[in-house]
Amino acid sequence: MNTPAFATTPERILQRLDWHVVRRLDGLLQGDYRSLFHGYGLDFSDLREYQLEDDIRYIDWNVTARMDRPYIRQYYEDRALTAWFLLDLSPSMNFGSFSTLKRGVLLDFVAVMARLLTRHGNRVGAVLHDGHARRVIPAGGGRMQVLRLIHEISRESATGNVPVTDVGALLDAGLRLIRKRSLVFVVSDFISVAGWERRLRLMNQKHEVVGVRVLDPSELQLPDVGAVVLRDAETGEQLYVDTRDRRFRQRFEALMADHETQLMGHFRGVGADLLTMTTDHDLVRSLLAFAAMRKQRRR
Repeated sequence: MNTPAFATTPERILQRLDWHVVRRLDGLLQGDYRSLFHGYGLDFSDLREYQLEDDIRYIDWNVTARMDRPYIRQYYEDRALTAWFLLDLSPSMNFGSFSTLKRGVLLDFVAVMARLLTRHGNRVGAVLHDGHARRVIPAGGGRMQVLRLIHEISRESATGNVPVTDVGALLDAGLRLIRKRSLVFVVSDFISVAGWERRLRLMNQKHEVVGVRVLDPSELQLPDVGAVVLRDAETGEQLYVDTRDRRFRQRFEALMADHETQLMGHFRGVGADLLTMTTDHDLVRSLLAFAAMRKQRRR
């Protein structure tokens, strides 16, 4: 269902996603996009006793237990939500062992989320970093803004080797740029130099942060395909490995499992959600699972 990031025009990409993803989400979520965005753009106002027509999702169960009768939270709702996408477009995102590159998954995710947000009158912006340069798309609304995002993500990155990805630099750019409290998606494979965790905490203190990790399944579990030469997309370094060696594959999988545990711990530690998407994923199923997780967390 996914096409490579550079295969077609922004208009065609958006048409494909509208038909294959957005329409399916419309039917399955039945307009309940609060399950994806609930809590964002809302500031707590007051508590009052529950009335029959109220939405039970806003019941404050702690206060209800103390008062022995149901109380509901009231919110001031912002005029419009602003969402930002912090996008890692480093060379490692151009990898994929299936028909889709990780960058293609990133593109589809951003386009769909931007489409859903702007359809409801919200604004979206982005910071794109490819290791050579950083580009900023100021926050805006409407369909043209979504097309602009697709166009900028689809642009070829600068050539040549780059330093190993530093997610911290991407977060630093977001901390400097985003002033008003916003919904911030950090989209990366998180194959990065260490030290970005502190900036993630700072970001989540100022904004609502969602991590979106994009992976290819072979990055977690090496297939047995014999002797191969692996090339680091960012440094250009090459390494000869024999994937027939079961012990080598086991060591690789143990290393990646440890990285997985640490990454999940970083997000859990700051109270931010982490969505994992793979190049063999179904975007609709991934977003529905994500919506269910967020709904469960806010009960």
